[in-house]
Amino acid sequence: MIDPSSALQACRFFHDASLMLLWGGSAFLCLLVPKALAGRVWRMFGAAPFLTALTAGLATVALLPLETAIIGNGWSDAFDAGTIQDVLFETTVGQAWQAQAAAALILVLAFLPSKDWRLAGVALGSGLGLAALTLTGHASMHEGWLKLAHRANDILHLLTGGGWLGALVPLIPILRLLITPECREEALLALRRFSTAGHGAVAMVIASGIVNTMLVLRRLPIDWSSSYQALLAIKIALVAGMSLLAIVNRYVFVPRIRRDRERALSAIRLGAIAEVFLGIAVIALVAVLGVLEPV
Repeated sequence: MIDPSSALQACRFFHDASLMLLWGGSAFLCLLVPKALAGRVWRMFGAAPFLTALTAGLATVALLPLETAIIGNGWSDAFDAGTIQDVLFETTVGQAWQAQAAAALILVLAFLPSKDWRLAGVALGSGLGLAALTLTGHASMHEGWLKLAHRANDILHLLTGGGWLGALVPLIPILRLLITPECREEALLALRRFSTAGHGAVAMVIASGIVNTMLVLRRLPIDWSSSYQALLAIKIALVAGMSLLAIVNRYVFVPRIRRDRERALSAIRLGAIAEVFLGIAVIALVAVLGVLEPV
């Protein structure tokens, strides 16, 4: 039988990955893509956004008993009403879960029949859900202003990282629409805006990641005998790979669009898909790192 710690790591992965993809994708479409094109791209995904939001909601529900099992005496406490109540109302884990549950409710309500505020509602719910993740975790190791600064840095890291990763998903069909005459102008505008915002997002992800490493470890992760440091080093390498792909796409293939549109766009799409897979691998590592002792 799977142990509670492994189950919690798997649940955290599905929860965090769902929120990041929804946050980045909806924020990009809502803020940087012309409205008509944003609506067209959103419809191209069909039921996928709702299923992703449902995954985030179900994972949120599952997190509470799993956290209870970790805090308590294993699976026997995971479904004990009294123990769950104590965790929910008397621990920081429970307070964080309440915030995550409220964010999940906003996210699900965004898919009610009215479509006017759907993108904004998805961005709000998923963004708040990501921010609520920082109420627990390694920031809790500090006190006072340092704790607040660490938490603020974690929020910046999560939102910019999720914005970068999630925006890549709608970017892929937008690249395809560049060859559609009626969409070309709006698709080019969206691509330029993505490029501009992407520079800032990548820079903030790297900067906040360095700050977070210094706050947690106070040194570079070079001790490979430590599971935490080894996994953190792999995470840094994956983010570096994502950054390199982003640089190649922007400064090698984007300028080639004028000369060889089809090949350049194909290369950019493949690069974006590779970035998404690397990003999902990073989320998997973070799900494990979150339950390890940072030594």
